[in-house]
Amino acid sequence: MDISSILQGGYQHPLSRSWQAKRNITKSMLMYPIFITDDPNAHVEIPSLPGQARWGVNKLEEFIGPLVKKGLKSVILFGVPLTCEKDGSGTPADDPNGPVILAIKRLRALYPELYIACDVCLCEYTSHGHCGVLNDDNTINIEPSVARIAQVALSYAQAGAHCVAPSDMMDGRIKAIKRALIDNGLGNKCTLMSYSAKFASALYGPFRDAAGSAPSFGNRKCYQLPPAAKGLARRAIQRDVVEGADIIMVKPALPYLDIIQDAAVLAPDHPLACYQVSGEYAMVVAGARAGVYDLRTMAFETVESMVRAGCTLILTYFTPQFLDWLDE
Repeated sequence: MDISSILQGGYQHPLSRSWQAKRNITKSMLMYPIFITDDPNAHVEIPSLPGQARWGVNKLEEFIGPLVKKGLKSVILFGVPLTCEKDGSGTPADDPNGPVILAIKRLRALYPELYIACDVCLCEYTSHGHCGVLNDDNTINIEPSVARIAQVALSYAQAGAHCVAPSDMMDGRIKAIKRALIDNGLGNKCTLMSYSAKFASALYGPFRDAAGSAPSFGNRKCYQLPPAAKGLARRAIQRDVVEGADIIMVKPALPYLDIIQDAAVLAPDHPLACYQVSGEYAMVVAGARAGVYDLRTMAFETVESMVRAGCTLILTYFTPQFLDWLDE
């Protein structure tokens, strides 16, 4: 056997196996998505998203406090309004007394070192459940949609969010948000993380249950990317870099590792995020419960694949478990 044929000597020990990774998972790479509802005392389990819940602002300390002590570094907030009056432009999205803005202020006061990102979208707040403002024929009206998204992002930044993350996939919204932040003195104080390559996916089902954000008619395929659209994803990533995104994101993660790898090449000087979305998480949990594999082993395998593809930030519902696993 040729000398060059022998590889196993390099990974025969657990420690030397860890050296084979270009980058290892750390707690600072993990961002925890949490759902904030407008019932301040709520703690409502989400059946389709095992182990996750909707939380009221008054419950945040008991929920987040123990995780911060374990090393939680960042969260991303999703508003779940259940009692507000929704309309065509998503007016409740930046209500000063709404769940997201109240949660930003509460978390900033409780945990000054915790990094707080906010998802920016209209779908949870519009009467029709779509991510933008509609024309009379129910198609997306781009200009008012972008203006409204930028307004919401600015409101979150002014409330104290460290990062705003538009997930709506409206054309041009990155430039509009960046301009709004700069014009209001926040260009150097708030990070702009773009859901640059967000695909129309069946894996969002549990999230829509959690956030109550399913569209009342039609679907989002005219603004979320087609699953086979590698070229469109590459163009969207490059566009958002030019428009001022500070972080690039690919969503979902596991079915789109090739896009993550493309993003690492197209935007080599940007942090690269991915979102292990609700359906990915639920599938891993379901498989473990069915005895197909060990939960921890599979969770590590999926997240390590994202890191291997180039991610430096991973949004995952497994974050609380990883805070324990990474200490063992």
